Amino acid sequence: MPQVDVFDLEKNKVGTVDLASDVFECPVNDSVLHLVVKWQLASKRSGTASTKTRGEVRGGGKKPWKQKHLGRARAGSNRSPIWKGGGVTFGPKPKDWSFSVPKKVRKQAVRSALSLKLSQDELFVVENFDLKEIKTKQIVDFMKKFELNKCLIIVDDVNENLVKSSNNIKDVKVLKNEGVNVYDLLKYKNLIITKNTVEKVQEALAQ
Repeated sequence: MPQVDVFDLEKNKVGTVDLASDVFECPVNDSVLHLVVKWQLASKRSGTASTKTRGEVRGGGKKPWKQKHLGRARAGSNRSPIWKGGGVTFGPKPKDWSFSVPKKVRKQAVRSALSLKLSQDELFVVENFDLKEIKTKQIVDFMKKFELNKCLIIVDDVNENLVKSSNNIKDVKVLKNEGVNVYDLLKYKNLIITKNTVEKVQEALAQ
């Protein structure tokens, strides 16, 4: 069972916490990570791109010219795809891009991502993240002390001051423990998680 240090927001060590081996020391399964990220991104696709076929374009009811004796190519409609203003051949139509992934696989992917963060020393546990006021500088100073560039902050109870203080920093995202997902864990280089949240995440992901 791995044990990591717990820090306060000034990066002073205030204790340690034990991490569950079945959550933070799992074999990293690249194929499962790829599948779940693909599933997340597919679920976000709107699938609303649409074009009109020759039968949906307005007009084109009359034959442009008679069939023979004009020396021109035969034409039945001026809304043919080869005409300007005509329909589109094999164009996109609204569709649902999402597909299903078993819950068991999704949990396995999150465990793999958390294990990857720990193995690469990109996981930090803090005592809490309660801010007394809304001030972006607090988050900036915190990132400087911990030498972070991009970070995902996971808390058990979203503090409005924390959310609003981090909103102006594009490389920082705050999530509740229920929203932990593979895409964000891989997108942000460092993971900051509060001590109380560790227990809740481990409980949710326990095998």
